[in-house]
Formats: sequence, C-alpha cells, structure tokens
Amino acid sequence: MTDHPSTFKAEDTTQTGIQWDDRAEIHHSDDGQGLFDGGKGLRGGTLAEMISQVMAYPPEERDRFVIQKAGDHRLTRGEIESLAARDDFPRS
Repeated sequence: MTDHPSTFKAEDTTQTGIQWDDRAEIHHSDDGQGLFDGGKGLRGGTLAEMISQVMAYPPEERDRFVIQKAGDHRLTRGEIESLAARDDFPRS
C-alpha cells in the first residue's frame, strides 16, 4: 500500500490521481472521532477495498458508514459512491 510520500531526496513525492491502494478504514459515521479514533475502525484495507465494501451494503444503510483514508480525509456516502462510479475504479 502507498503511504505518505517520503521526503528522501525529495523526488517524485507528489502523486497525481487517486491512490486506490492508500490505507483506509471503514468507521461508523457517528463514532465521534476523537483521541481514540484509530481504534474505532470496523474494517481496514486499501481505499478501493473499503469503497467496494461500503458499496456492497444496501443503499439505505450506506449513510451509517464513512471511510477514513490515510492523510486524515473522511469520505462520506456521496464521495464514496462517486469514486465507485469512476471508470478507473479498480473492480475485482
């Protein structure tokens, strides 16, 4: 999985596009985040895997979950569904 870019020699540290293999976790949307947020993840894996997992839930249940991606980005249902619909989304 990719991680935060290295600053070693400061070469090629900026990646373009969506990093589908970044680390990510599914959380309950109302888990309160906070100091112990890292321990509240329900499932972890790559961003693509977590998007696939949320999309496997019935549509009426998807609002219950968010994806927290490496780099402190929190994806809600709209962004998750938008990413899943992209032509470059890696389907298994």
